[in-house]
Amino acid sequence: MNFRLFILLISITIGLSISFVDYLHRNSLSLFFLILLTITAFSFVILQNLFERYIYKRIRNVYKLIHNLKLGKDLRDALGEQIADDPIADTEREVRAWAKQKVSEIDKLKEQAQFRKEFLSNISHEFKTPLFATQGYIETLLDGLIDDDPEIAKNFLEKASRNLDRLSYLIQDLDEISKLETGVISISIEKFDIIALIKECIEDLEDKASKSDITIVYGGKSPQPIQVKGDRKRIQQVLINLIDNSIKYGKTGGRTKISTFLLFDQVLVEITDDGLGIDEKSLPRVFERFYRADKSRSREIGGSGLGLAIVKHIIEAHQQNVNVRSTKGIGTTFGFTLALAKQFS
Repeated sequence: MNFRLFILLISITIGLSISFVDYLHRNSLSLFFLILLTITAFSFVILQNLFERYIYKRIRNVYKLIHNLKLGKDLRDALGEQIADDPIADTEREVRAWAKQKVSEIDKLKEQAQFRKEFLSNISHEFKTPLFATQGYIETLLDGLIDDDPEIAKNFLEKASRNLDRLSYLIQDLDEISKLETGVISISIEKFDIIALIKECIEDLEDKASKSDITIVYGGKSPQPIQVKGDRKRIQQVLINLIDNSIKYGKTGGRTKISTFLLFDQVLVEITDDGLGIDEKSLPRVFERFYRADKSRSREIGGSGLGLAIVKHIIEAHQQNVNVRSTKGIGTTFGFTLALAKQFS
């Protein structure tokens, strides 16, 4: 309701009340209207001044303050007389919206703080494990083992080398994901056959899969090449990471299946294993850096813990989607989309 209309209604109410009481005593209609107009006008002036001085102006200041905080200091002077005539209702809306926004920001900050805490804990563990192991092997060798038992010394050196390799992979992946997040690494778009690339990745990982007694098969329904647009090298990295992940968490004697599905203007690529599966509560977090659904198994298997995070960044850099679905004890399916080349020709 308009501020002045609100004051006027109060003034008329006061005027009617006083005039009616006077009319009951004097029984004069003309005097009734005279007193009504006089009391109404007097009440309007007094109430308006009181409201202007003690309520209205202060509410306007609160409204301006909220606007300034929401819009920024640079807009403070430009706001001027653009304040609405009814700042009370507008202030209520602004405060509600502002409070909702602040609650959302606080929740987001809490999530980010928790994420940073877990990230620092995880990265500390990832670095300490191979570093301390390497340090232990070298100190043992320096204590004389290298002369006492050359065979064990050689074994220790090989273990130290593997741990240093793990550190190297970790640093490389951290550097790459940092560049992907900041956009330093650009995506080089080209036209290529995704089927040929899938078969190439299968050949590259067949030896590793055979050591775990896992079979990798391509189960796409389309025998014809599927031309897509993307960075071939980066998509190869995505496929290698996802297939390698399926081998790590697959079961002995199991199978990894790569499938393709043609959509309207995209192709969906899915990598399915019949391994351990992932708990439902862990699914939303599998693409986070260093997050491991099965920590005990993950430490045993190794890896930097950044593979799925890199996958997510590469696919999103192509403006496409990556997803995961899984059932504990049955298996996991990772899928991602790519744009068909015909859409760009």
